[in-house]
Amino acid sequence: MAAYGALVSLMHIIDTLRKHPSPPISIHPKQADSLTEKVTFLENFLEIYNPHLDYSKEADPLESSIADAAYAAEDIIESHIVYHIKTDGGKTSPNSLYKSLEKVIGYMGLIEKEAMEIKQTLGVKHQLHTKSAPSDSSESSTNADDKITMVGAEEALLEMKDKLTSDRRDLQIIPIVGMGGSGKTTLAMNIYQDRLVKEHFHVSAWVAISQEYNIQEMLVHILRQLNQKVGQTSSEEGLGEILHKNLFGRKYLIILDDMWSIKAWDGIRRFLPDNKNGSRIVVTTRLSNLGSDLSHSKNFEMRLLNVVDGWKLLSKIVFGEKVCPPELVKIGWRIVFGCKGLPLSIVVIGGLLTKSNHTREIWWSIQENLSSIVNSNDDEWCFRILHMSYKQLPVYLKPCFLYMGIFGEDKVIRRSTLIKLWVSEGILKPKSGKSLEEIAKVYLKDLADRNLVLINKIGINGEIKCCKIHDLVRDMCLKEVEKERFYHVIRDDLPRLNTPRIKSQRRVIIPRLLSSLVLGSFSYARSLICDYDDYGEVRLPHNLRLLRTLKAYDVDTDIMNGAYFFDNVFELVNLRYLAVRVHPGSKFSTSIDLLWNLHTLTIRCSRGLIAPNEIWKLHQLRHLEFTQYRLSLPEPPIDDNDIVIMENLHTLKGVKNLVLNEKVVKRIPNVKKLYLWYNIAEMKGNNYLSNLECLSKLENFHCYLNNAHDVHWQGIRFPHSLKKLSVIVAWSAHYALNLEDIMSEISSLPLLEKLVLNSGVFKTSKWETIEGQFPSLKFLHLESCYDLVDWIVSDNSHFPHLRGLHLRGFRQLKEIPSAVGEIATLKSIELESCSESAVRSAKKIVEEQEDLYGDQLDLHVRVKVYKDQEKLKSLATANFEFV
Repeated sequence: MAAYGALVSLMHIIDTLRKHPSPPISIHPKQADSLTEKVTFLENFLEIYNPHLDYSKEADPLESSIADAAYAAEDIIESHIVYHIKTDGGKTSPNSLYKSLEKVIGYMGLIEKEAMEIKQTLGVKHQLHTKSAPSDSSESSTNADDKITMVGAEEALLEMKDKLTSDRRDLQIIPIVGMGGSGKTTLAMNIYQDRLVKEHFHVSAWVAISQEYNIQEMLVHILRQLNQKVGQTSSEEGLGEILHKNLFGRKYLIILDDMWSIKAWDGIRRFLPDNKNGSRIVVTTRLSNLGSDLSHSKNFEMRLLNVVDGWKLLSKIVFGEKVCPPELVKIGWRIVFGCKGLPLSIVVIGGLLTKSNHTREIWWSIQENLSSIVNSNDDEWCFRILHMSYKQLPVYLKPCFLYMGIFGEDKVIRRSTLIKLWVSEGILKPKSGKSLEEIAKVYLKDLADRNLVLINKIGINGEIKCCKIHDLVRDMCLKEVEKERFYHVIRDDLPRLNTPRIKSQRRVIIPRLLSSLVLGSFSYARSLICDYDDYGEVRLPHNLRLLRTLKAYDVDTDIMNGAYFFDNVFELVNLRYLAVRVHPGSKFSTSIDLLWNLHTLTIRCSRGLIAPNEIWKLHQLRHLEFTQYRLSLPEPPIDDNDIVIMENLHTLKGVKNLVLNEKVVKRIPNVKKLYLWYNIAEMKGNNYLSNLECLSKLENFHCYLNNAHDVHWQGIRFPHSLKKLSVIVAWSAHYALNLEDIMSEISSLPLLEKLVLNSGVFKTSKWETIEGQFPSLKFLHLESCYDLVDWIVSDNSHFPHLRGLHLRGFRQLKEIPSAVGEIATLKSIELESCSESAVRSAKKIVEEQEDLYGDQLDLHVRVKVYKDQEKLKSLATANFEFV
């Protein structure tokens, strides 16, 4: 809820001013203590306050009053910070700050008194007693495979497979039609991932369309799945021609998920050839008439689940393989009946039940509320069911969940981006002994366990890497945030931008379509999440003085949009999160240290930028990221009396030619992710990695080497904290990195889970691993090590946890050691542009494992070969795939 998020955010400001080594202003200790006491009481109150379970279209008056009071305190504090910094440390009247805060504290006192009275009369009937404490376990009760399990739709699955693999030679468009949450996407994903279906087609691709579609993005997305390297700057026609050429003559399967408009179909249809070879296009849509327009054949209608299948689904979600306690079965069947057979409702209610105490009282309470929803004769019954799950979220999860709605329909949300935004918005309540990032990971896992967030991709460590939310759940988010004024999404309300209600919004989401003039309409905004389709230059208006979050660049899409100038961005002294694409003519200002509370700085620039010395004074900085390795960092200032240890810095990414000397390492002791680029010819003999071992918290090190030489790598020592290591060498006939010199050091790293080595050399043409090496390695990617001939692995104890092996460009490799195939954890082998003998050895590994495990074999090999190796495709089987 907005009120709880506002209170947590206010406490962040107070705590930061207390702990900052050089805060821009100081709050009187008496007032700081008073605010802390009142905020803490109200936070605790909101954790038990749940005034009504049924859906209300109006915000709760008490919650609104709490939010307004917290916002008022924030406004006073941050306005004084701006004035103090803008006047170059000039005197802001202490009396002015004191008097203003005293009024807010008095207002909070009145709210506190009202809350105390309510708390005394608050009964158990207002609470659902969910298991509110988040689990600290990294193991999730859900996983990516569970998310696409089909229950009660086995016949639909078989029917769709028949349609896809029938003997009809002409291009077939198959619309899957059904209401939101009926399982259209789940069915499409099941057939898309089915091994037999994949083998039936030469190529396949999946693209989500949604209401705000972009033909150019759709084409790029499909082409990249076809292994075509294309840029976002290519024209729509040019991309379409490339797609047509790639699909021409091939049997293809294209899934177009969540289509809302025939215009979207018209925009892409002309690039999809009818090869008369059995190609298929599957379209999912909620609109039956659209399905009829797409195809002359009958729509494939998604049926709602019957009560029996609904109960199977609910039981699987709540109890897994266990049996439901007998005393809950009857109530459970009633809950299923209340969901009206809609799979999404059952899944979300199942997530609620999973996190609730399994007692008759709790289940009865949920069933009673479902009954009132179903019997209300309200067309929004599905929304109300989803809202009930939101209502029962622990209060600390509510602002995090509502924030998910800022991302567009069908948007794949990168966990790292989401967490940075949560942190910068100040909606995560700190816990002793845990970083905010660690807290956020637990919260995200909890939302996924409740089925309110869909897992899209799992990392090698088993944690969520990317996620999504269902569009119906997003719609529910947007309705709730508008009611609570948590943020505002600009849609068709441009003519009303000057109304007081719109101008006073604290968080504003601006979709791609609007000009930069819109920015000037939100002088009270704390957050702007925006995109631009134009190619023009964008200058930030001067009235955004209170802005804390500006996200105007998406690292996942990297679309050429408006380029910002840096000329006045440093006037936004309260910035915590800044992600922008900047104009090539931009320069860093020496006043960057005015951004006293900056957490995240993400910059995309087509030319290099040189940071000023003042960047080393950003005490609060957590993430400094530049794309394409364009940032040059100066050495820290020598003045020992003014050293700022950047204790919060976790990510330093995209820096070139950084010499990790003692001064630098001392400044960044807690860095966890480090991405560096070196042109060795420019290093002038500096031992640039001599102190790498001193970074004892480093977990992810990515190093790109140009004009590489062995001299600095022979004695390198990596920190034992490393979990991911990537060394990419720009291949040169004159310079090469001898991997044999560093492999023994790498192989002894106790926690290393992912290793990527690209373009090094094995001077003896041999690599032999010995027992005890790579004790934790899960993923190994070796590329362009052209001279490796013999890879020797004596037994399967050398890589005891290996899951994935990727080899690329091994043109002389004799074979993959048979012992690799015996590794019990191995799930996949991928070969690209490797020798014929290496491919055949992989085939032999598969055959040996098939003899042992038959249909239970969990190992899959994917191979991409040269054009002159086409004959090898005759080796293809279910577990040995050519792409």
